[in-house]
Amino acid sequence: MTGDPNYIIKGKIDVKRPLKQALPLVVSSPHSGRNYPQKFVDASDLTPLRLRSSEDSFVDEIFDSAPTLGAPFIKALFPRAFLDVNRQPFELDPSMFSDILPNFVTTQNSRISAGLGTIARVVSNGEKIYRDKLTFIEAETRINNFYWPYHQTLKTLIDDTKNEFGYCILLDCHSMPSGTNKYKNSCRSSTGSLGDIVLGDCYGTSCHRDIINSAIDILSGYGFSVRRNIPYAGGFITRNYGKPKEGVHAIQIELNRSLYMDEKLIERLDNIELLAKAMTNFMGFLGNLLTSNDLAAE
Repeated sequence: MTGDPNYIIKGKIDVKRPLKQALPLVVSSPHSGRNYPQKFVDASDLTPLRLRSSEDSFVDEIFDSAPTLGAPFIKALFPRAFLDVNRQPFELDPSMFSDILPNFVTTQNSRISAGLGTIARVVSNGEKIYRDKLTFIEAETRINNFYWPYHQTLKTLIDDTKNEFGYCILLDCHSMPSGTNKYKNSCRSSTGSLGDIVLGDCYGTSCHRDIINSAIDILSGYGFSVRRNIPYAGGFITRNYGKPKEGVHAIQIELNRSLYMDEKLIERLDNIELLAKAMTNFMGFLGNLLTSNDLAAE
């Protein structure tokens, strides 16, 4: 780790750390990156706007107050359509490649079948990303240059936090499509059956029950409709790092996009400022939630 609390790793990962960490909290935004390599754009027949449809657009802006509260914040600068760090390192669809994949590669699971492996085959509405097949060396290069640095940095932030406080809460930040185009001039919006926010704790395995229940209570108290684990229980980051018995509690948060953006145009709504303030309060609440290491280690 560099001595500078704020730094960018090779233009791929942005890390902001407070001068002195005050909260046992790490905040991650793995899908809000929007630096699209030109070679990647040229390899697709999709328009730049369609390529952006897989982004968790503006989620990094909503949570970027974490360092002012005393918590480190990490975000990917590269887009999810290019490489998804919320997957195992080698979840690849063999139909995308011109050569035979090595035996260590995972080639079959529900995410790969949906076209959403570590290297995605499609964007959010199912449109195919690539005009031609890729080579395995291209996938391996992306994973080595983007995937591993993100996870190595995230793990360091978690380990440093746990060493400092005895425990760590990881908040992994995402957004979900609303399925509606109705917007209102407030932080609350017409969010349909999904509700406003989904919190995922991998069905109780990635986070202590008292933490997730308190998180639901505080967000509900702000006026949001909150669901737990349905339809998003948590991705690889939540599953991989959430180890409550070891003092690391991981929560995935999904924000309904109709709360803060025009999903068709990928543009911010005025509501985004209200939502960001609410999430600032929420992060402060999470960071001050635990007062006992006994609870953290249960």
